[in-house]
Amino acid sequence: MSNEIKVPTFPESVQEGTIATWHKQPGEAFARDEVIVDIETDKVVQEVPAPAAGVLKEILKEEGDTVTSNEVIAVFTEGAAATAPAAAAEGTSENSSGSTAEVLAAPAAKKLADENNLDLSKVPGTGKGGRITKEDVASYLKNKPVEPAPAAVAPTPAPAKSAATSAPAPVVQGEGDRIEKRVPMTRLRARIAERLLEATQSTAMLTTFNEVNMAPVMELRSKYKDKFEKAHNGTRLGFMGFFVKAAVEALRRFPAVNASIDGGDVVYHAYQDIGVAVSTEKGLVVPVLRNVENMGLADIEAGVRDFGLRGRDGKIGIDEMQGGTFTITNGGVFGSLLSTPILNPPQSAILGMHKIQERPMAVNGEVKVLPMMYLALSYDHRIIDGKEAVQFLVAIKDMLEDPARILLEL
Repeated sequence: MSNEIKVPTFPESVQEGTIATWHKQPGEAFARDEVIVDIETDKVVQEVPAPAAGVLKEILKEEGDTVTSNEVIAVFTEGAAATAPAAAAEGTSENSSGSTAEVLAAPAAKKLADENNLDLSKVPGTGKGGRITKEDVASYLKNKPVEPAPAAVAPTPAPAKSAATSAPAPVVQGEGDRIEKRVPMTRLRARIAERLLEATQSTAMLTTFNEVNMAPVMELRSKYKDKFEKAHNGTRLGFMGFFVKAAVEALRRFPAVNASIDGGDVVYHAYQDIGVAVSTEKGLVVPVLRNVENMGLADIEAGVRDFGLRGRDGKIGIDEMQGGTFTITNGGVFGSLLSTPILNPPQSAILGMHKIQERPMAVNGEVKVLPMMYLALSYDHRIIDGKEAVQFLVAIKDMLEDPARILLEL
């Protein structure tokens, strides 16, 4: 019995996606709920599980193709036993290089090999089961010695595709050690670029700075981290929890920082949904902790850690990145000493954390070496006055330098 594999229904904010990786090839068997294909949108990479156990019969949309909600992308035979992957063998044994060896390769890898007259049997595969990926081929072409192409043999042209759905393959060119690789921008990276341009062009963005002595928080963390972890089922006590709690209290005092502009209106939010910037291999994503005003320190730390782990694996859902009234980003984990973070529209402000670095500071007429961190608050000057922005940042500084203020809401 033949069944269809369809693209999941995208949210209203996502119009289309791109086939990123096929984890199965025609003739290969899979279990129910096993991931068959990854689809990249401008927000996340979405995994598509098998609706039932069976064998993949035909792939209708190859890697790089554009797809829309509920579009049929493959056909499989439900409950059938696995057969020899004849289709995969046929596709790989008839590549442009003339190789007759059976090679397991992704369609995009075969296409790139065809375009460069490359024998795929020479390329080591790093994918699942030794499968050759598009990146494997590009890396091989970049590092292999440059050889003149045979004059009598022309590369076999790749199958024609619709211009509306075809995604260009990486182009590798150059000679010797001056190789250049041109790779199409991913949907996620393109969306990030679009959002950054939108923020800089449509807001009156300004940044104010301050610095905070992190010694009190570091001492508190050092004193209680073991007891905290034991009392909260392994949840570690980090720095982000203190910053989120301080931000929540500061947002209560300065509601304009927690507001947003909608057309000609200013929308004031009576709740705090804090976005936490997470760096992934595919780009920066900002999942949101909801109703942080009702969360304890352990809940915040657990939520941030969960976002970090799932972000690394590409498993943060689209709905988890919707909304948010304020954002915190920590460039300090990469060594950044100072930066000007860019707004995350329609939010009106974003807090930037940075590297903790010991510096000589004047304290009561004496010079002391203290662990200091620069803080940066970028804000939309259309809705937030400079006085409010500075006072907001000073409030966060005061609470971090005396953490008891966070608990006592002082």
